[in-house]
Amino acid sequence: MSITIQQLMQWKQQGRAIAVLTAYDYGMARLLDTAGVDVILVGDSLAMVALGYETTLPLTLAEMLHHAKAVRRGVKNALMVVDLPFLTYQESPQQAMRSAGQVMKEAGAQAVKLEGGYPEMAQTVRYLVQAGIPVMGHVGLTPQSVHQLGGFRKQGKTAEAADRILTEAIALENAGAFAVVLEHIPAKLAMEITQKLTIPTIGIGAGAHCDGQVLVTPDLLGLSAWQPPFVKTYANLEEGVTQAIQQYCQEVRSRQFPQ
Repeated sequence: MSITIQQLMQWKQQGRAIAVLTAYDYGMARLLDTAGVDVILVGDSLAMVALGYETTLPLTLAEMLHHAKAVRRGVKNALMVVDLPFLTYQESPQQAMRSAGQVMKEAGAQAVKLEGGYPEMAQTVRYLVQAGIPVMGHVGLTPQSVHQLGGFRKQGKTAEAADRILTEAIALENAGAFAVVLEHIPAKLAMEITQKLTIPTIGIGAGAHCDGQVLVTPDLLGLSAWQPPFVKTYANLEEGVTQAIQQYCQEVRSRQFPQ
């Protein structure tokens, strides 16, 4: 039986932390699911870590659907959430509905995630939730606004900026979001937001006081070309994979393989 949104809410009340990781293909999704990850996010980080783009902006809905379908086939227990790519939901609530509907119907997503909490986005969230589409919010460093933010910089460092992020998070909760990602903000601000919201907060570079944590899976496995400063690397698979491939090439050329 798949993990539900209601379980995430219960875990917040119980103080049970929520483990979230990203997946972009069947194989990794199956591994994450088997290992016991609570929420698997088909993140638009797909654009950078799997497709080689410099930002998340070029990712299309068609590309996201292609990868989300593959992830769906590998997920049996975790809650599967899919990011809506840049400019597939910002134009209007109706555009967001079409994009979210495709992700839910074609890829089997159980929820969607979108960035921003300013009044217009809260209205979009309310529109989707009223139609029966669960929404995870995302405030702080919002990668789809990377050019407006001047790069992948920590957000909420001034009192004014912190107030705005808190206001956005509250607006998302009031609009019906079931959880909100807090990315690259001060730990003190993340703790304040977590205490004020009744929905779970999922931190990434936001300290230890959130209700859950999310990382980009290739980052924690040591497979990314570049890693944010807040990532903990749990394995160095790049080195191991490179050595294995080099050994294979060497054995093929020396005719040691196959024996």
